[in-house]
Amino acid sequence: MKNELTNDILRVLYTEDEIKARVEELGAALAARFAGQRPLFVGILKGSLIFLADLIRACPLLCDLEMMAVSSYGNATSSSGRVRINHDLQQDVRGRDLVVVEDILDSGNTLAFLRDYLTAKGAASITIVTLLDKPSGRQKAVTADYVGFTVPDEFVVGYGLDYAQLYRNLPCIGVLKPEVYGKPDKT
Repeated sequence: MKNELTNDILRVLYTEDEIKARVEELGAALAARFAGQRPLFVGILKGSLIFLADLIRACPLLCDLEMMAVSSYGNATSSSGRVRINHDLQQDVRGRDLVVVEDILDSGNTLAFLRDYLTAKGAASITIVTLLDKPSGRQKAVTADYVGFTVPDEFVVGYGLDYAQLYRNLPCIGVLKPEVYGKPDKT
């Protein structure tokens, strides 16, 4: 069904049902990994918000929650390479097991920065969970411990991922039409 949200989507990569099933699998894996512990989930705003909410509900553990706002994109379609903290942690992470939850691992700039930053703050361990992995865009040697889906080298939106702050509320993950963000169509 076409609507204001879906008009700009070239094609759907992952449906709402596929995402839900994968998030439940990730939650179960994290529950097994951290059984008997109390990890601190650190969501990276704004993109991970929807994924994080569903993930922690799928992970039956006692856990704490923190949010950080970190950006290397702004409203662009590719990373500037410069990472900026817009909202920092509100609690001490020294000696804590952290689960960093990100929407997409693309260039690796943000997660490489965060890994170093949180290590310097004294985190006992850092587990990276990303909804999407786009290995073709990698500029830094970063891998996620848990990955929802691997995506092609196309601009994706939905389920928290945006373009210019739009499309986050799309319940699926889709490829944005190139004409929407000003790139010529490659076909």
